[in-house]
Amino acid sequence: MAEFRKGTPFLPDNLIAGEFPRVAKTVTIAQSAALSRGAVLGKITASGKFVLSEADAEDGSETPRAILAEDVDATAADVQATVYLTGEFSTNAITLGDGHTVDSVYWALADVGIFLTPTTGA
Repeated sequence: MAEFRKGTPFLPDNLIAGEFPRVAKTVTIAQSAALSRGAVLGKITASGKFVLSEADAEDGSETPRAILAEDVDATAADVQATVYLTGEFSTNAITLGDGHTVDSVYWALADVGIFLTPTTGA
């Protein structure tokens, strides 16, 4: 019989917003910053590494390509992390980089199978 162990309570963040199939993959997050689950990521063309997508970037990462599935700390070095490549996510639970709005990233994400849905709740 399995033993019950008390752990950290589950606190939903409402990132997942629908039933559209989610595809996840482990990728390299480039050394940059600590990022939270739900960060909208772009892919640096030259290295293939992911960073928080910022509208004025000129390295390929300005185009949103993925949603971060877990908190990561990439302040000191590159890290491996899980990202969502497809799925339906709440606009209230994503983190956008400088210069981006939900409207500005909507179609770039939809083109890769990531759909943003306005939701209410915590």
